[in-house]
Amino acid sequence: MEAVYFGTSKVWGYGEGSGPWVMADMENGLFAGNERYNPNNTPLTYEFVTAMVKGGTNGFALKGADATQGKFQVMYDGPRPNGYQPMKKQGSIGLGIGGDNSDSTLGTFYEGCVTQGYTTDATDDAVQADIVSVGYGQ
Repeated sequence: MEAVYFGTSKVWGYGEGSGPWVMADMENGLFAGNERYNPNNTPLTYEFVTAMVKGGTNGFALKGADATQGKFQVMYDGPRPNGYQPMKKQGSIGLGIGGDNSDSTLGTFYEGCVTQGYTTDATDDAVQADIVSVGYGQ
């Protein structure tokens, strides 16, 4: 499993400050990078957030942005944590719950997408520009 998480949990991993952070939920934990603490994963305190997890064969990336303006920040782009390399995915989509069927966090999910393959930065930027064009909060 590889799902996007956006929140303040520090049980598995965390970023700089007190969050909330974009992290990857990889079946048995939340990862802000490939180590428990990632100082480059900075809090996103916007009212509307775009959060992205990109899973590649030999690594993963985390990106986040203000969904009303601006471009992505790269929170992490590198190797997977120990025990998660190589990537093993079996295909499915789950929205609104953890992979363990937990419901231990609150929030509102507006929309999402799943892509085939590892998208380019240009594609990611185009998706973010499209999200900004919707005008959340206006």
